[in-house]
Amino acid sequence: MPEKKIVGKVYVVGDNVDTDQIIPAKHLVYDTHSPEERKLFGKYAMSGVPDEESGLPQGKIKFVKDGEYCSEFTIIVGGKNFGCGSSREHAPLALQIAGIQAVVAQTYARIFYRNSVDGGFVIPLESVDNIHKSFSTGDRVEIDLVANKFTNATTGKSFALRSLGDAADIINAGGLFDYARKIGMIKRAGADV
Repeated sequence: MPEKKIVGKVYVVGDNVDTDQIIPAKHLVYDTHSPEERKLFGKYAMSGVPDEESGLPQGKIKFVKDGEYCSEFTIIVGGKNFGCGSSREHAPLALQIAGIQAVVAQTYARIFYRNSVDGGFVIPLESVDNIHKSFSTGDRVEIDLVANKFTNATTGKSFALRSLGDAADIINAGGLFDYARKIGMIKRAGADV
């Protein structure tokens, strides 16, 4: 179950960040069940985002530093149509492995949003307005999941977020299968049939 507040540093991208930018296809060869190979999804997360998408005049700041498997950033801020492209579940999984807890974007590609919620990978939050240009990579931020408010602690500005609605129950349960077990739609592992 996610905390009521998420704090950390943001990594800023623009509109139309696709799943091949989130985790390039050449890195889909790793086994998600092998602990050693699984962490490589974190190492290569966001490695396909072009420099001009970094939101910084000085160029791209690496999402994951060389030799690391986890990012210093906990939240991604994007624009419209985040997660477009192919329907790969590896995209939100790679972000989770890299340490991302939430993505805040104005809109999402439907399949990325569903994969994020259903797998319990990251919390996909929608901003009321297109706010990605109000943030810089490295800004310190706070997301209040109860008040649906996103605050840039670096600048002091706050922004409204849309409610997660019914998706909140699935996210709080840890994903679709855990939610289905919680409400009795499917039996828990090891339960009598």
